[in-house]
Amino acid sequence: MKHTLLGLSLLAAGISPALAQAPATTPTTASATKPLGLPEAPKGTGRLTGLVLDGATKKPVEFATVALLPATGDTPVDGTVADDKGRFSLRGLAPGAYRLQISFLGYAALVRDVTVTSGPTDLGPLSLTATAQQLGDVTVTGEKETVEVKPDRIVYNADRDLTNKGGVAADVLRKVPLLNVDLDGNVQLRGSSNIKVLINNKPSSILAGNLADALKQLPADQIASVEVITTPGAKYDGEGTAGIVNIILKKNNLQGVNGSVNAAAGNRSSNAGFSFNARRGKIGVNTNLSTYLYYSPSASTTARTNFDGSPDKLLSTLSQNGSGDNVGGGGYGRASVDYDPAKNHNLTFGFSGNLNRNRNENEQTNSLVSNVGGPSQLFTRATEYKFNSSSYDVNGTYTRTFEGQPRREWSVLAQHSRNRNLQPYSLDQYENQFTATGLPNYCESSDNLSRNLETTLQTDYTHPIGDQRSVEVGGKAILRRVLSDYQIQTATGTDGPFLVDPQRSNRFDYDQNVAAAYGTYGFALGKKLNSRLGARLERTDIVGRFQQNDVTRFTSGYTSLLPNASLSYTRKPGNTLRLAYSKRIQRPNIYYLNPYENRVDQFNVSKGNPELNPEFTDSYELNYSTFVKGSVLNFSLFTRQTNNAIEAVRTQRLDTTKTTYANIARNRSYGASVFGSFKPTPKWEVSGSTSFTYVVLHSGALSTTNEGLMFNLNANSTYKFTKTLSAQFFGGINSSRVQLQGRASAWNWYSIGIKKTIMKEKGDLTLNADNFLTERRDLNSYVNTPAFTLEQHNYIALRGLRLAFGYRFGKIENTPPRSRRSIRNDDQKAGETQGGQQ
Repeated sequence: MKHTLLGLSLLAAGISPALAQAPATTPTTASATKPLGLPEAPKGTGRLTGLVLDGATKKPVEFATVALLPATGDTPVDGTVADDKGRFSLRGLAPGAYRLQISFLGYAALVRDVTVTSGPTDLGPLSLTATAQQLGDVTVTGEKETVEVKPDRIVYNADRDLTNKGGVAADVLRKVPLLNVDLDGNVQLRGSSNIKVLINNKPSSILAGNLADALKQLPADQIASVEVITTPGAKYDGEGTAGIVNIILKKNNLQGVNGSVNAAAGNRSSNAGFSFNARRGKIGVNTNLSTYLYYSPSASTTARTNFDGSPDKLLSTLSQNGSGDNVGGGGYGRASVDYDPAKNHNLTFGFSGNLNRNRNENEQTNSLVSNVGGPSQLFTRATEYKFNSSSYDVNGTYTRTFEGQPRREWSVLAQHSRNRNLQPYSLDQYENQFTATGLPNYCESSDNLSRNLETTLQTDYTHPIGDQRSVEVGGKAILRRVLSDYQIQTATGTDGPFLVDPQRSNRFDYDQNVAAAYGTYGFALGKKLNSRLGARLERTDIVGRFQQNDVTRFTSGYTSLLPNASLSYTRKPGNTLRLAYSKRIQRPNIYYLNPYENRVDQFNVSKGNPELNPEFTDSYELNYSTFVKGSVLNFSLFTRQTNNAIEAVRTQRLDTTKTTYANIARNRSYGASVFGSFKPTPKWEVSGSTSFTYVVLHSGALSTTNEGLMFNLNANSTYKFTKTLSAQFFGGINSSRVQLQGRASAWNWYSIGIKKTIMKEKGDLTLNADNFLTERRDLNSYVNTPAFTLEQHNYIALRGLRLAFGYRFGKIENTPPRSRRSIRNDDQKAGETQGGQQ
């Protein structure tokens, strides 16, 4: 305990300058110098328990602060923090009269007189009233802060952010603390792209392929919140070495019939949606439908110089200039049914699906100049891509709770997902021309089908042991069947027949089965110190088959033990110091494994590697959170080391650069992050975060080391002029990203939104402007190797303007919350926009 207090004191000393810069709500010197810990309360055998609920929705208020005050005076004699179900317990109390104070951001504090006896006293449900409510015929909602800090995660409440209206999921994730989403939609958490993105605590087939593309298909208006979990416990799948990002979609659990319609129109994207919810007694139905369009012009330039061992021996130079238009659209829908056949029993059935169509027309001029007598080339390629994808998820859950044992729960879950992508392209090549006119000299087309089937079975059981201990156990099986069937046809001139190229055509089947079991033991070490110890055992079996002429088969299997632990110290209610460790695994998904060779650009070829092995990462994190008179401050120090890391490898052969993936690096990261949220005035809310990560990448196989500092900074500000008029600003700055053989570009993003509530608070109009000072942004990258240097520039249209309208209808009634569980499949390394997945 002495070491814990010493660490807390040193951390407090380090952050004192930051607190000194805070607004007038910072504690006075007198309050800041109070001794650590609460005054010792008289000991006894009394116990006080209760359940904290939102007074409007009757949902649990997670991690609310509970303080026990004397009958007179304001110095707490004991305190705790409610759990994720809103429950709390105070033990070892002397009989007598006290006052109980419960508080949480966004709610008015509740103070209640209580009498403690020599035995247990259950106060039952205790309702908090939101400090700002929207009242009327349609909704009764308590306003939360835009960002909430909880003991094991950071929660960004997307539905509180005006600048999200009419956007897509990528726009939402850009504003989440600790996340970095570049202009192409690639997501990083604290400098690492090894994360797993879930929807409603489970995988979604919409995310099975390219994550960046998937985030353009999910409308922002369907997202309620986003959770960032940097050190997941054993209950989560072992995948996602940097952490887990969980997107929570909007769902209405209130009695009655109600719904909403919304539409948005803009120069970059447009969408429309409809929701309908009905709940009576034991059964409830939730439905959401949406359709979307997105469009974006683009331009790019590439300059590559090839050497023969040193920069003095120039072999050739390549110059590429391209432009194109990308247009796409589709629909997304989901429906769920909740049914309570009896008390303490719940059944939930859900379905979601999406359709997406995308067309990209691109024209690129290529000029290769040889300095060693080889042939120089000049030609233009006109390429048309037509991407069609469809997916669906079907899931069911049974949850059993137990009367008189509020923390005991058993659940059984099942899910089946299917994702199908058809991604053909055709190209025409025009020799010795700067434009695609006349008759082509060479033609090429591709039929490329990929399919992913996934079936999951899972069971979880939580058993409390007294008030301060609990055991969690569970098991899971994931069965995956992945197919990639690709065929390349080529022709010389417009009259030549198209012939299949057998060297570039194949069928690849990939089966991956994962079986897992886990256990976690949580226990208290006194009133202020809590610990959780857990471990997850996972067995992975893989079978791969190539079917070109003869079937080529390969198999592999491995068993992984993934321990984790956390220790949290609560100095006083709302002030927590947490130390956590976890070992994580990152399996490559089909994006990295697919052996399909993409030669649309003959000078830059990409290909997956089916022989990749998983990565393993050890993560450590020290986190301190404090609440200071309505303000939130969160500080983190972290370090990660990944051995056998999967990195992109670029090699040069003649005039072609080939990009693939290999387990060739060791990745070490050291970093710190800070987040703060406060209200300078009752109408003005300000929040911001910054993260710094120093990355060291080393590859013995390539004799390459690259290292550097990466950082990101963002700020969010909301101001309410009147009850019906508000405005919001968001801005973010991101440094360049360190890669094994180079760096990717720095970038920034900003947006502003104005919202007006109309139609007796049933409707609202929102006007959003994104990056309105700049028409486009240069997303550049640089690669340096002994054989070549490569400089790429992608110019992406960013200036966006959207007008969104929303209308709510129906009436609601309050209903008690029900326990819900859902599958989490977070066990594969996800892909970025470039690479082998097709």
